[in-house]
Amino acid sequence: MNIDRQTYRIQFIILIFLLLVFSGINLSLGSVQIPFKEIIHTLFGGSPLKTSWETIIINYRLPKTITAILVGSGLSISGLLMQTLFRNPLAGPFVLGISSGASLGVAVFLLGSGFFGSFFTITSFYNIGLSIASSIGSFLVLLAIIIAANKVRNTMSILIIGLMFGSLASAIISILSFFSEADQIQQYVFWNFGSLGNLTWNELSILGIVFIITLICLLLTIKPLNSFLLGENYAKSLGINTKKSRNIILIITSILTGIITSFAGPIAFIGLSVPHITKLVFRTSNHKILLPAVAMIGAIILLLCDTVAQIPNNEFTLPINAITSLFGAPVVIWLLIRKKKIYV
Repeated sequence: MNIDRQTYRIQFIILIFLLLVFSGINLSLGSVQIPFKEIIHTLFGGSPLKTSWETIIINYRLPKTITAILVGSGLSISGLLMQTLFRNPLAGPFVLGISSGASLGVAVFLLGSGFFGSFFTITSFYNIGLSIASSIGSFLVLLAIIIAANKVRNTMSILIIGLMFGSLASAIISILSFFSEADQIQQYVFWNFGSLGNLTWNELSILGIVFIITLICLLLTIKPLNSFLLGENYAKSLGINTKKSRNIILIITSILTGIITSFAGPIAFIGLSVPHITKLVFRTSNHKILLPAVAMIGAIILLLCDTVAQIPNNEFTLPINAITSLFGAPVVIWLLIRKKKIYV
């Protein structure tokens, strides 16, 4: 069932409004109470009543809000790409094993007892070391996936290979954990919780540039994605180079998932469930509509989850992974029971 353009236009206006509202709410919450008027004044270049407020807003809250938007959008887009490519509603951005590769890189960095890990974990290069280790792990799995994609003919084989990479990474992480100290395991567990508040402006710039580049590349995939919904044979009948299109989709998903995981950790639920929520709301399978809709809804939901994770007047924040699952799973179950159908 398709909805007319006017309805789509209204829906997108509502999403833009909600995105602005939840961004404002997210900026206004934290361990320090700052009047919302002062936040707006600061964002537009003014000076707040307290100098410390400007530092908190510009260097901590604004980067965290932008991170939530980019991470929510990126994971949601990746999830939609994987569900379409594999024609599997249970596929998500982590199905290729990219997240497992990032986790393995971080596990080697934190749990390994070699000189490299020990040196960086006790210096100011700790955060940089985490990002580098995670990126290397993601890249190695991405390289293996691309090689495998060129060796096998069907997408289901790639899906199985990705799952096997994930299992292999989990096995190695378990072995490393067995021989590690308690404080090392605790560091790894905390990273595994996911976090949106650790990025500097330089790291956020890298994430933003990669995100924009992948969005531009996505413009090349809209027609192939729509054709993949009816299978690779149908796509070939339309004159689409399925192998090339499949590789582009895999690379985009891998890069997005890898860069997000390296900076924010593995964040569950968003990539798996947001595409379903979007299809239930928009009732279309046209990726020209779905891609921007998924990006916006993913950003809104992660902003909402991060807002819930904030403990008022407290310096502690609940694990974002726990909130995304607690909040998201019941919503999706309710939507599926109510609608009784997923639009694909």
